[in-house]
Amino acid sequence: MARKAAGKPAFDCSACGGRFPKWSGQCPGCGGWNTLEEIIAPEAPGENPRFAGYAGDAGRNRVQPLSEVKPESRGRTPTGIGELDRVLGGGLVAGSVVLIGGDPGIGKSTLLIQTLARLSDRLSTLYISGEESPEQISLRAHRLGLPADDLRLLPETCVERILPLTRQAAPDVMVVDSVQTLYTELLQSAPGAVAQVREATAQLVRYAKQTGTAVFLVGHVTKDGSLAGPRVLEHMVDAVLYFEGEPGSQFRLIRTIKNRFGAVNELGVFAMTDRGLREVSNPSAIFLSRGQEQAPGSIVLVTREGSRPLLVEVQALVDESHLANPRRVTLGLEQNRLSMLLAVLHRHGGIAMFDQDVYVNVVGGVRITETAADLAVLLAVLSSLRNLTMARDLVAFGEVGLAGEIRPVPNGQERLREAAKHGFRRAVVPRANAPRKPPAGLEVIAVERLSDALDALL
Repeated sequence: MARKAAGKPAFDCSACGGRFPKWSGQCPGCGGWNTLEEIIAPEAPGENPRFAGYAGDAGRNRVQPLSEVKPESRGRTPTGIGELDRVLGGGLVAGSVVLIGGDPGIGKSTLLIQTLARLSDRLSTLYISGEESPEQISLRAHRLGLPADDLRLLPETCVERILPLTRQAAPDVMVVDSVQTLYTELLQSAPGAVAQVREATAQLVRYAKQTGTAVFLVGHVTKDGSLAGPRVLEHMVDAVLYFEGEPGSQFRLIRTIKNRFGAVNELGVFAMTDRGLREVSNPSAIFLSRGQEQAPGSIVLVTREGSRPLLVEVQALVDESHLANPRRVTLGLEQNRLSMLLAVLHRHGGIAMFDQDVYVNVVGGVRITETAADLAVLLAVLSSLRNLTMARDLVAFGEVGLAGEIRPVPNGQERLREAAKHGFRRAVVPRANAPRKPPAGLEVIAVERLSDALDALL
């Protein structure tokens, strides 16, 4: 039986953030249904030690100038998995809290148990499971061929029982799988509720900062792919990683959404095998595994994910439309940007698509968020419309403006070197990205306007 928390009961709205003294089915503030969740509201912040800060002693805090605070250089501990170290910014930082989310069965637990198995010979590790029994975890480790001598398990879901046990075990690295199964006795709501997830995470974050333990939190996702629970959960942790992957594909992508100790938008690539997740050190070779015959509507884009240039194939299909509003469908790209690019192609290229359905796909399940894909998308669309086959050794990148100009993109030199390394011989790039001395064996076609690119290729 959960005990009643000290202080007055209150209810927060997960939609608008309003606080109310009693529960109701509809939020009086924003009108949302079933959004009120129970929280703890003590008489004053000083009455509850949870509000005293990470040090647990409000009397030690004082106002001080920044010049008196000495910056500490925290070392990083490599996990032994290169792609995971990449998205973490170089390795684990003591006291950091990393939240990993992804679809069910995509490989979150598999990756973390592989990580703990590699770290267990150097560091003290602990796997806290709220979803699987110790027998299930042992069966997975045996199936993956992982050493299990130094890997310790704790099947528990109550935070008030987890923290004393972890203080006794004193692990250097800890995995909590998953945070949605945890609950605290301070609240009476069910595990997985907004208040439970927020309070359990707050106690684990405080424990990590006090003891210097690196903590991995596994988070569930909703049907639209976002992390379940309150949005504040992502603000409380130090890093947020998302697992991505197409259903039925063996490749898994880990993308950094937030990282206080490294760069964001880093991408790690893994392949799921019968021995677990295997890191892919050269993902460009996988995403470019095309057939022997080059088909119209296909071109290679040199994109950039974090600090890594990446070669991916952009495919387009243009077909006559029998609808009043032709379809604009994108996979891996933003649909509104495709509509804008087609308008630019009409206005500054003289090519109309108002009676054509346009489908654009990025091969391999990669999601492209940067504007450097604009030029490659238009060339692929035009290639499909005119039934023209682009050369196999051609790459392109560049941002297309509304005035028809081709704008430069960051790190153009690195993109060209990556293309030359994989055997490409021609590159269509913005004039401002054209190098004085191109990489050996690579012909650079510098264009300033969209019409220049169309004339050079058509």
